[in-house]
Amino acid sequence: MSAGTLAPAVTAAFFAGLLGAGHCFGMCGGIAGGLGAASVGRGRAWVSALTFNLGRLTGYALLGGVFAGIVGAGGAALSLPAWGSWLRLAGALLIALIGLQMLTGWRLLGFIERGGAHVWKVISPLAVRAASHPGPAGRWLVGLCWGFLPCGLVYTVLLTATSTGDFRDGAIVMLGFGLGTLPALMGLTLAAPALATVLQDQAFRRIVGAGLVLLAVLSVLFGLPGDGHHHHHH
Repeated sequence: MSAGTLAPAVTAAFFAGLLGAGHCFGMCGGIAGGLGAASVGRGRAWVSALTFNLGRLTGYALLGGVFAGIVGAGGAALSLPAWGSWLRLAGALLIALIGLQMLTGWRLLGFIERGGAHVWKVISPLAVRAASHPGPAGRWLVGLCWGFLPCGLVYTVLLTATSTGDFRDGAIVMLGFGLGTLPALMGLTLAAPALATVLQDQAFRRIVGAGLVLLAVLSVLFGLPGDGHHHHHH
């Protein structure tokens, strides 16, 4: 993927994470707040939060890289024209659905989260075992497992990352998403009750939803199929 195409994908992923703070609170706020509560003293809370989130970012990057690498190799093997563009279009539609879900309160993406629940059943025992380990290693491993949560927002951005068809680019897109979620989840760990009030506010969620719909429109503009014709000479 060229730099001109990768930059919009990373930007969309970052702002999806940043604007999806309310969604992140619903999915990850409990454990993030629990990590802070389990630590004694503000300094230790910062270390606990940072270690957990570093593991989470590592997990996101690995997922994006592996999925993008697999799809890229598969598309190349099958010689599918404009395959990445079609995937980006599908990702944009899912981002729009997430935005509409926040705007309306309808669970438009429940089917994605239900499908991911089967994956989480396999991963969750590993997360529980990791949480039983004291110290930074346990926090980091819990964060590493967290990318497999049945979260429609994560899976949507993962699809966008997958559409890059390249391990490095897919990892960069998911890392951008993780960095976008970082302010919310670091803040939740250290000040969960105060941020919960803001993030669960209905007006805030509608603003977030409108922002995600706008991001979906921008993603469509950058991802409409049609760029594949200049690859035919390969």
